[in-house]
Amino acid sequence: MSSLSSTLAIPDSLLAKEATDLLREHSTDLLFNHSIRVYFFAAEQGRQRKLRFDPELLYVAAAFHDFGLLKKFSSLEERFEVDGANTARQFLTAHKVPEEQVEITWTAIALHTTPGVTQHMRPEVALLYSGVGLDVLGRGFDQFPSGLREEIVARYPRRHFKENFIQEYFAGFAHKPSTTFGTVNASICERLIPGYKAPNACDFIAASPFPDSE
Repeated sequence: MSSLSSTLAIPDSLLAKEATDLLREHSTDLLFNHSIRVYFFAAEQGRQRKLRFDPELLYVAAAFHDFGLLKKFSSLEERFEVDGANTARQFLTAHKVPEEQVEITWTAIALHTTPGVTQHMRPEVALLYSGVGLDVLGRGFDQFPSGLREEIVARYPRRHFKENFIQEYFAGFAHKPSTTFGTVNASICERLIPGYKAPNACDFIAASPFPDSE
C-alpha cells in the first residue's frame, strides 16, 4: 500500500508554505481540506500518467483555486474562478515568479470548472481540473489507488462534505448569479435561488442587433 508520507508531500518551499498559511488564514476547514486533497489527488494522477509537471505551481493552484468563493476575495462582476486566479496572480507576482509560470497557474484556476478543454492544455492545468473532479464528483474514483485515497481522506477528512460543500460553493457566487452563465454553476443557481432561471443562449442570438440580410 502506498504511504502518504513517502509518496506525497506538500512541496517544501517558502512559496508553498506561504500559500498554505494564507489558505489556513482565510479559508474554512472544509475548503482547506478540500484544497489539500485536490493537490494530492492531482499530483498522484500526474505521476500515474507519467506527466512532467511543476509540483509547486500545481500546489499553489490547488491552494488558491477556491479563493474566489471567499468574501474577502470575491468581486461583483467576475466569475469566482477568475477571482481566485487573480488572487493567485497577485501572490505569485509579489514573489517575483516568472510571468509564464504565473500564467499557467492563472489558467489552471480560471478553468478548473470548465469541462472538455483542460485535458488539451499544460499538465498543471489538466491536473488541477482532474483533481477537483475526483474530490468533488468522484470522477476517477476507481482508478485512484484505494489505500492512498483512504489515507489522504483520513488526514484531510470529508466531514459532511457533500452537503456543506454545495452550500459554501453556492455562497461564493449567490450574490452574482449572472457570472455563472455558460458554466456548470448556472445549474446550482437554478436549483438554489427560488425563481431563478439561467439565461439561454438562444435568446441572446435572437436579440442580436444585426438585421437579417435580404
